[in-house]
Amino acid sequence: MRFGSFLQGDRRFAGLVEGDEVRPLRDVAELGRDTPSELLADPPLTDERLPIAALKLLPVIPHPGKIVCVGLNYEAHAKEGGHDRPGYPALFTKFQETLIADGDPITVPPESDAVDYEAELAFVIGRPVRRAKGDTALDAVGGYTVANDVSMRDYQYRSQQWLAGKNWAASTPLGPYLVTPDEVGDPHDLDISLRLNGETLQSANTSMFIFDVPTLVATISEFTPLTPGDVVLTGTPAGVGYRRDPKVLLKDGDRVVTEVARIGRLENPVIAE
Repeated sequence: MRFGSFLQGDRRFAGLVEGDEVRPLRDVAELGRDTPSELLADPPLTDERLPIAALKLLPVIPHPGKIVCVGLNYEAHAKEGGHDRPGYPALFTKFQETLIADGDPITVPPESDAVDYEAELAFVIGRPVRRAKGDTALDAVGGYTVANDVSMRDYQYRSQQWLAGKNWAASTPLGPYLVTPDEVGDPHDLDISLRLNGETLQSANTSMFIFDVPTLVATISEFTPLTPGDVVLTGTPAGVGYRRDPKVLLKDGDRVVTEVARIGRLENPVIAE
């Protein structure tokens, strides 16, 4: 099943996506902490059927309790940045203010001259979990979605901590939908790509992960509880613009398409702030 978070005028609601229509969930304003796996398995649907074209998409999880991101999770991407293969996931966080929806503009701030793209598979926690292992870790995933971890590289590399480069407002597309694990199948066999103005700049498969989904859930839940609606970005493959010669950086007027097989695609224009 596929679910989204939507806006219809002043009305916010989560809904089940069926073709070109949405069936709202009763008394659920958005996907997140109030939509654990158990609820999505048997969603409380209303009788309404609304055309998607008449609705505004929101970031699929508009207000996650946590956004945890993984760096250097593809060996070729680590190498293109001059890094050794990591022995432990490189983790950092994002703020919810970074999130935008499919179709929303990625904003290029006047302070940064090095705005880069990063296609990523993301997953959303569906059950509370702490110190998870193996199948328990994978079972904690409530669904999968697509992300573009837009990064301001000049700010990212000002220190050994990446916080400043990863947290500019309105910079991180997330969506369009949350796809349940039964529909996705093996999350470690998904083609992932990014096109900039029609040119494919990233193309890989999640089989190339250094750290798979259960390992990421186990690693993160070892030091902090994970709860429904928490979002984890799993890292980007090789081909980022900052490591190309010459560099390929996002600018006003660009259009970026990020796609993960069996999950969906994000299409976002780029505008100067």
